[in-house]
Amino acid sequence: MSKYRHDLPQLKGGIFLADGGMETTLIFHEGADLPHFAAFVLLADRTGRRQLKDYYIRYLDIAARGKSGFVLDTATWRANPDWGGKLGYSAEALKAANEDAVELLSEIRAERERPGVPIVINGAIGPRGDGYKASKMDADEAEAYHSTQIEIFAATEADMVTALTLTSIDEAVGIARAAKRAKMPCVISFTVETDGDLVTGRTLKEAIAAVDASTGSYPLYYMINCAHPSHFDKVVASDDAWLKRIGGIRANASNMSHQELDESETLDAGDPVDLGRRYRQLTRHMPQLRVLGGCCGTDHRHVAAICEACFPENRLSA
Repeated sequence: MSKYRHDLPQLKGGIFLADGGMETTLIFHEGADLPHFAAFVLLADRTGRRQLKDYYIRYLDIAARGKSGFVLDTATWRANPDWGGKLGYSAEALKAANEDAVELLSEIRAERERPGVPIVINGAIGPRGDGYKASKMDADEAEAYHSTQIEIFAATEADMVTALTLTSIDEAVGIARAAKRAKMPCVISFTVETDGDLVTGRTLKEAIAAVDASTGSYPLYYMINCAHPSHFDKVVASDDAWLKRIGGIRANASNMSHQELDESETLDAGDPVDLGRRYRQLTRHMPQLRVLGGCCGTDHRHVAAICEACFPENRLSA
């Protein structure tokens, strides 16, 4: 049974941390072989499972020292049918991988959760296609496609699901509808280009309004991920009411464009301290933010810097 599905602690106030760029950390810092950027393949053996566990624990140590709750993502951003098929996973094997990803986090939560610092298990959902390109699915097709993974999570101890790195309003609508049908709390996280708009040219404001209108405002909140704060800081600089629907940020370390990142053979880790300062500015302007983490290029150093900047009353000790 899920522990927090019907009483998510991050909705009660305070800021929760999340991890950084899982795939970029595992590939560039730890030398992991992740075909098609799929971290869930590490669940297939004891060594990979241990590597994932060590990865998560580094972040949980930061959260514990900062006295922050944590939203712990499954390693399943690529664990959907099309990407699983490219990796040779049958439907049954893919189902088992999603279940195993939740099981690993359940084990970690049982070991690491302490009173007053809850750990939320979040089923991570990725786009059907490339996270930097526009999806061509309509909402009905997206709902049918993503229902498989969401229903798997609904039958586990996962407390919620989050769709990350979305570029398409229709795909977001389909995912939110599928989550609603499965009675799973869900979050929708869009990625934006350097101008702060979706790759389709639609604005973030339009995207959030369209998903809310099509789903009865089902998503708990929205997030922005896989973009540097400098790409969207002007978009969120106003006091417009729609911004209150944004409840989390998981930014990239680099201020390069998606195309530049795709073409780069090295990892741009940016400046963790500067990123922390940018997050502090965002939280001051957007006090409704509840989840702060990283995306491509970020690692535990960036999340520690975010924690230092946004929780000055809980300075981290070495």
